[in-house]
Amino acid sequence: MQFNDLGLDQRLIKKLNHLAFDKPTEIQKAAIPVGILGKDVLASSKTGSGKTLAFLLPAMQRMYRSKPFTRRDPRVVVLTPTRELAKQVFAQLRTLNAGTPYDGALIVGGENFNDQVKELRKDPMFVIATPGRLADHLEHRSTYLDGLEMLILDEADRMLDLGFEAQLRRIHEAANHRRRQTMMFSATLDHTDVVSIASDMLNAPKRISIGHSAEEHTDITQRFLLCDHLDHKQALLDKILETENYNQVIIFTATRADTDRLTKELNERKLKAVALSGDMNQTQRNAIMSQFERDCHKILVTTDVASRGLDIEKVSHVINFDMPKHAEEYVHRIGRTGRAGNKGDAISLVGPKDWKSFKNVEAFLQQSISFTTIEGLEGKFKGLKPAPKKKFAKKKPTAAKQQDKKTQAKPQAKKKMDKRFYDNMAVGDNVFIPKKKKPVSPSSED
Repeated sequence: MQFNDLGLDQRLIKKLNHLAFDKPTEIQKAAIPVGILGKDVLASSKTGSGKTLAFLLPAMQRMYRSKPFTRRDPRVVVLTPTRELAKQVFAQLRTLNAGTPYDGALIVGGENFNDQVKELRKDPMFVIATPGRLADHLEHRSTYLDGLEMLILDEADRMLDLGFEAQLRRIHEAANHRRRQTMMFSATLDHTDVVSIASDMLNAPKRISIGHSAEEHTDITQRFLLCDHLDHKQALLDKILETENYNQVIIFTATRADTDRLTKELNERKLKAVALSGDMNQTQRNAIMSQFERDCHKILVTTDVASRGLDIEKVSHVINFDMPKHAEEYVHRIGRTGRAGNKGDAISLVGPKDWKSFKNVEAFLQQSISFTTIEGLEGKFKGLKPAPKKKFAKKKPTAAKQQDKKTQAKPQAKKKMDKRFYDNMAVGDNVFIPKKKKPVSPSSED
């Protein structure tokens, strides 16, 4: 199947050909025809499957083929859980709407609020936003969604996990009219909160499930190494970076402190590393990501803030210095490599503190994972045994308690009901009333 077979406008086909998009992915084949028809969509697919085009192409088709409901309100709103993912979607949009009057605005936290107000006053057709910041603009009446035609939620499960349910419902209420189309994408359709909010926000949606988020990435080689302690982890990381043939590497850590420490150590070894963490302002984060994309740095050390939304083809390796707390995040982390048909390597270092998280990942992937070793750096740690189940044996009564039981008086037997009849006592349906004796007359005494 080609993009020509999906019913897209020829102007979009020309753009796709110019951008060298040859064949649609599975999620694009399934979602684009439904989106073009204006129906609601509830879809799931694994990371790197091409879902951004799956919702942007139907949105652009609407721009070409239909008139706006109003002149001032945005026609399409795309919500993402993180600033980085919003920026990635916005960059993809700009390649599609180049040379058209269908402009867009990027509205995310960490940027100057007043500058965003000015952008919204220009009445952009598209708004790519994080839910928290867009909800703030609705509260301040910087924008209105009465004429919104399409509401798109990208990675809805992640937005709900981050606590954005109230903001999502606020945005939904601001654009709650029968002509609105909603497309919701999630890593899984089994997420309880996703099912709940989808039932409120979508109208008879077409359910699309392409693969499972836990399915094995065929383009990614996964390796797991056991570690004894932090110094052993550090030695393994050094050896990996010394021996592996890589283009660019993303190293994931558990804390910001580890991110800064590792980055400092790597730079001391002249490895061109840069750190990215959630406590940075948006300008700093944008600058770091721009430098990494331009290959100014070979290694990016980060927390889960970069596990979604990064689409950099040169990333050949992902290293989990610490295992993620949530098993789903593992899939998103390793999905930063092996993109666009390229091969990638994912290496995870598992120590005693990571063992519980590792077992969760193993259960999530539904496969038994084996470990590899690096010669000369084999560890003693072989995993933790599951804790034995506690047996609750009945306690034997003490001698004093046994004596007390013997001395206790047996409970008195219940007294049998006295079934004798009494005056005026109800018996069944009849009442027994004894007859009074007649008084003896004087004449009878004689």
